[in-house]
Amino acid sequence: MADIYIRGGFIITVDSERRIIRDGAVAIENGKIIAVGKREELDKDFKEHSEKVIDASRKIVMPGLIDLHVHMAQAMIRGMAQYVRLIPWLKDYVWPLQGNYTKEDGKTSALLCMIEMIKSGTTTFLEVGLSGRYGVEGIAEALEKIGMRGVLGRHVMDTPGYATEENIIHSGLVETKEEGMKEVLYMYQRWHGKHGRIFVWFAPRTPGAVSVETYREIVAKAKELGIGITMHLAEVREDVEYFKKNFGMRPVEFVKWIGMVGSNVVLAHVVWVNDEEIGILAKTGTHVAHNPSCNMKLGSGLTPVAKMLRAGVNVGLGCDGGPSNDNYDMIEEMKIAALGQSLINMDPAVITAEKIIEMATVNGAKALGLEREIGSIEVGKKADIILVDYWKPHLIPMFNPITHLVYAAQGQDVDTVIIDGKVVMEHRKILTVDEEKILEEAEKRGFNVIRRAGIKPKINWPVI
Repeated sequence: MADIYIRGGFIITVDSERRIIRDGAVAIENGKIIAVGKREELDKDFKEHSEKVIDASRKIVMPGLIDLHVHMAQAMIRGMAQYVRLIPWLKDYVWPLQGNYTKEDGKTSALLCMIEMIKSGTTTFLEVGLSGRYGVEGIAEALEKIGMRGVLGRHVMDTPGYATEENIIHSGLVETKEEGMKEVLYMYQRWHGKHGRIFVWFAPRTPGAVSVETYREIVAKAKELGIGITMHLAEVREDVEYFKKNFGMRPVEFVKWIGMVGSNVVLAHVVWVNDEEIGILAKTGTHVAHNPSCNMKLGSGLTPVAKMLRAGVNVGLGCDGGPSNDNYDMIEEMKIAALGQSLINMDPAVITAEKIIEMATVNGAKALGLEREIGSIEVGKKADIILVDYWKPHLIPMFNPITHLVYAAQGQDVDTVIIDGKVVMEHRKILTVDEEKILEEAEKRGFNVIRRAGIKPKINWPVI
């Protein structure tokens, strides 16, 4: 007997043997995977003895995707910061917009983001920058209701700068160290581990906004609580200049110096690093979140992912935020990640589609410390599974499900999403929240935010 029995299609297990099972099947009970194999072998036990049977005969069945770098509060301001590099992008657009949020705006933006993630196959995410202004408690409540698995990174800061620029963080986002630390500890006690789906991490702001003493306090507290830390690092050239000028070292050398390296640390972007720094990341077991769409759009450069993987660094994949991507579609991000590495290395074989799928699944799970629970379709793991409909003109003939997923598929091909053994989306209908109501709320609130901030979308053609 099973709660859910998925029959047919290609099962992309991403298990230790990396098996692809044609005409496969998966049985789920009490939120966990209890059987994986050929349909003809499992049918006798589950076809007639399961509460829900899903026909996946024209589907690719694979682990839910893991987005290792998400800004949920930015979903509601996509399209509002175009054609500028990172520091003016933050200073003149993103921070003033987010600095005018209310807590209800933050919750609505998070729900909008999570709906988009689910509908494009993401089942787990790492949120990397929640401010108290966005209503962290309300966002946790939204996560609980919608049914995703998520790590909520809460900002901590003690000075309003960024890299070489001082006093540039919008006044609406400036907080004391005490405010940030207090809410991290409250959220940890209230939410960490709840339902096995909700987790709380430290997300200190980037160097220039946090003192060395505060970074070290965060490292010590994270170790005491047994939780993770995520931070942007070496995203732009200015980061390297800042570290050289102020500390006489490079970005990865700095995080090693303050102790912010290791298996509980996810560093985002990590574009401007050299071979020695990559060696430090590998030796310390520090994880990297690669965000190619964001880095390309802002002209920041591209992370040397292929080189990192060869060195033994665990690299996952992230979509970043609404104004820098401008979507939360991990299937699209897989393709861009693959193409980006081929381009900067001028070698089409430098990274394979198989490696890209690992980055979006098992690598992400490892970075979050959840590799024993999610990231692959294996007996005993939690049932975070997506079904991708391949009966589409752009995916037929189905010669190769792996390269089709990375190079040809689209987020809208995701048909059904199962998280923690529960069907959260079926035939593209979200079952846990009212999608239409949230879209209407986001439309209204988004326009109110830009009016309060006094920022208009930049459209170069006349709108009449």
